[in-house]
Amino acid sequence: MKSAQASLQTATAVVNARPCNLIGFYVNSTTSGTLVIHDKATAAANAISGTITPAIGWHFFPAQLGQGLYVVIANTLSVTFFYEPRG
Repeated sequence: MKSAQASLQTATAVVNARPCNLIGFYVNSTTSGTLVIHDKATAAANAISGTITPAIGWHFFPAQLGQGLYVVIANTLSVTFFYEPRG
């Protein structure tokens, strides 16, 4: 298994502002939490997912992101993203 950088998020944020490979994410806790994943470094645009209502646990979500990783989180959600920086 490859190693990756990890980033814990509980609110809408830029996870990584450079190109990267998203491996997946681990939902630590949620109360009706949702997320949308974007290929962008600064603001919500270029969505690569619809609205996801994830269960607690590991979610494999392999994706090449050419601009960065931005996530929109709604309600209560604690999620750790695992990604590999590129370039």
